[in-house]
Amino acid sequence: MGLSEWLFGLFSGMGDPGIVLCVFLLFLIDALFFPTLPELFMVLGFGANPTLEFAVVLLGVAIVAELVGVFTLYFVVSRIKVPERISRIAKKYIGFLVVSDEKIILVNRVAPMIPFLGAFIAMIDTWDRRKCALYIVIGCVLKYGVILAASGFFLNYLGSDTAQSVTLVFIFAVLIVSFVASFYKKRKEGLEGSE
Repeated sequence: MGLSEWLFGLFSGMGDPGIVLCVFLLFLIDALFFPTLPELFMVLGFGANPTLEFAVVLLGVAIVAELVGVFTLYFVVSRIKVPERISRIAKKYIGFLVVSDEKIILVNRVAPMIPFLGAFIAMIDTWDRRKCALYIVIGCVLKYGVILAASGFFLNYLGSDTAQSVTLVFIFAVLIVSFVASFYKKRKEGLEGSE
């Protein structure tokens, strides 16, 4: 059992407040430390209370947790002395991407290419933090809003168990497509950079 499953099992018994806290922690850990597949647990949490109001609460919690996680990591990295070599590598990596400014945050929602976003924001140091926050919010609303809307749609038109299964397949398909797109994007940019 992984951390995500353990947290969800721990908090889901507490009803809606527990699910909200669990989703917050999973998104926070995802932004700060390592991937936790928060999309999956957001859908599982929504399945416990499939109302529009609860979907809006979950979306709001995801946005707040992402902002807190990204900007906490930004604050920590900006306060430590990152070796110039690492900063140069980060800037060079961002320079290879199709979009090399704050808009890459939106692309990162579809094709995850920037891990530890807060650290990258600190190392790049030319990005406008307000724009970064705006793109984080827009990206959350678009990605997780679509996931919650799809989950609600499936719940309305399919049985509860079938809807949850279809939604989970949908999420895994999105994740697989995202990772494949990210792999090919990195490979293509690596080949272009070596020419």
